[in-house]
Amino acid sequence: MSSLKFPAEEDTYRSIGYALKRAQQALRGHLDAHLRDIGLTMPQYSVLAGLESSEGMSNADLARRAFVTPQTMQGIIVGLEREGLIGRTAHPDHGRVLTATLTRHGKDKVQAAHIIVARAEVLARNAIAPADPELIYASLLRIADAMT
Repeated sequence: MSSLKFPAEEDTYRSIGYALKRAQQALRGHLDAHLRDIGLTMPQYSVLAGLESSEGMSNADLARRAFVTPQTMQGIIVGLEREGLIGRTAHPDHGRVLTATLTRHGKDKVQAAHIIVARAEVLARNAIAPADPELIYASLLRIADAMT
């Protein structure tokens, strides 16, 4: 007989899945609240950070990075452009494709957001393993890898 127990046999609120989801929601809520103070949402921050590291990313790549659908990403891009945080121009080889780049205002905004995200990272790290932050990162990625 296996030593595996199914949720009905033990407290599902003491499962790894529940704890991960609760931590993710707490982190997301924290970031949403603090990013809102500077006029951003988490998906908007993800787009700005993505463009900062790799200008001209496709909408599909940005959507995957922000965990949203391509349709939702289109709305985010339009909103960021309207707010003057990004600019879009026609791709030199593919005229119907628009590439996005950060404006000066967008660069300033993403820098302010980086500070908020870094503070949240410190809170999370200090709650678990202040002396070894790599332990947290590596453990979470091992869980993700085991599930794929």
